[in-house]
Amino acid sequence: MALVILTFATVKAKKVPSIATVIPSVGSPGDTMVIRGTNFGSTRGSSCVEIGGSRITASSYIVWTDSLIKLVLPSNVQDGLIVVHTQAGRSKPGFFANETGIPVAVPKDAKTTSPTIASISPATGGYGTLITITGSNFGSIRGNSQVLFSAARDDADMAQQTAGDTTGEMDLQFIPASMTDFDYEYWSDNEIRVRIPDGAASGPLVIASDKGKSNTYGMEVTVSKENKFFHSRKTYVIQVNADIENINSKNSTSITLRMPKPVVSASQPMATLTECIPEPVLEDFRNTVVYKFELAKSNSANRKTRYQQSYIVSTYAVDTNLSSKLVRQYSEKERQIFKVFTQADNLVASENAEIIELAKKITGKEKNPFNKAKLIYTYILQNYKLKDKLRKSDYSPMDLLKNKDGDAYDFSIFYAALLRASGIPANPVSGILVDSELNAQNHWWNEIYFEGYGWVPADIALGFGMEYKSFKAVENSAEFYFGNLDGQHIAFSRGWNELKQTISDNSKIVYRPKTYALQSIWEESSEGNVNYSSLWNNPVVLGIY
Repeated sequence: MALVILTFATVKAKKVPSIATVIPSVGSPGDTMVIRGTNFGSTRGSSCVEIGGSRITASSYIVWTDSLIKLVLPSNVQDGLIVVHTQAGRSKPGFFANETGIPVAVPKDAKTTSPTIASISPATGGYGTLITITGSNFGSIRGNSQVLFSAARDDADMAQQTAGDTTGEMDLQFIPASMTDFDYEYWSDNEIRVRIPDGAASGPLVIASDKGKSNTYGMEVTVSKENKFFHSRKTYVIQVNADIENINSKNSTSITLRMPKPVVSASQPMATLTECIPEPVLEDFRNTVVYKFELAKSNSANRKTRYQQSYIVSTYAVDTNLSSKLVRQYSEKERQIFKVFTQADNLVASENAEIIELAKKITGKEKNPFNKAKLIYTYILQNYKLKDKLRKSDYSPMDLLKNKDGDAYDFSIFYAALLRASGIPANPVSGILVDSELNAQNHWWNEIYFEGYGWVPADIALGFGMEYKSFKAVENSAEFYFGNLDGQHIAFSRGWNELKQTISDNSKIVYRPKTYALQSIWEESSEGNVNYSSLWNNPVVLGIY
């Protein structure tokens, strides 16, 4: 019997800790330090890290596992030796230098290395407008570089951050162009063509690259706060986990887990992974954390292993004030965002003949996208019924065509299908709904794309009046939840996430319907006679601030 990957859970308690790497070895107060090695212990307990003769206090630790420690360098950090203390003893030391005390000999000439913006054309536009940025030192390929726009967020939130509330890694003043929305269209060393992202506002634009940040350049965004506004930020600490046990394999085999991550969007601008136990193969692949472990030939393995992540997630409430007078018909139907989000996929059956017929019946001769989306929303509320409990997972949302009743999941998929069949880009969104007592439940809603105004939310289940304890009472839920959303929705999927098999074309796949993420693969095991038990727990909210 041999379980190759599960050795991390066995006895290491009496072994002296050993440091392999320290990153960064030169840093400043407030930086995140990552220490890798062995025998640190699965939990911190009374263990600690010492830097320059001073012990790091408990509030500075972000992650502590047997092979990984993450901590935030305190304001009084000094140069000196780094030592990990456990009950088993002291590690051999590493070394750290505080860069604030290191003299700089000759600074680099920022003018010749950093990106420089010379012009932007046009200098004004709404969400989705294609702009051309000219200049120098952008890089021949985009890589990890980003175009950052001023963000349309509550001024009070940004002022709070400026005053010192910089939770996680989010800069509230800026929002990057989105890969998910296909905002980047061309990138070269002296020219960038990019679309104004959902959630941008008038103000400075900047390019951030590995070479540094560019000069700022003024950009006017025509979507005003009166039409679309992000406000009332909430920041949550969320934990997700899954258990694997009772593994029985008669042949050498492997198992892969794909644990979904919270998504990043205009209304959910931060989803920072703060803890990951055990260490995964990949921390972010197609918005999943990937674990893979190998199993040698064995008859049984009666142990349970927990795979767990913790996140800091910030969300904003979204208010829109749109009408048919403001929303125009789609003029750029060749754009990727229009093509991708109006076609059918494995979840949204927008090419179903009955769906197409019903969409035409509801919208009639109406041409305006806003009016069509509102007509479908209202029709569902007036002609269907929301069930109190979730239906069985093998029931199809298309049953609504005949049964006239369903759950929140059904209506999210059904509404997305009717919208796409009507030529309106739309997504079902999957995640959790957090009530005022911090209880979380799986939930599903929608987002609708209007040209010039970006993504607009809609929640049919809450529009029906589904009961949950909101932080702030809503007087008319049917009206409010078309175009508006509170900050108690935490999204793990925007649309269907089609993942590919990585072990082999014949590997065994586990798909989990009606849960907090919409993805095709959750578990994958290689060919052969392997049995095991898995328990996927729903996300838990540990705190809010």
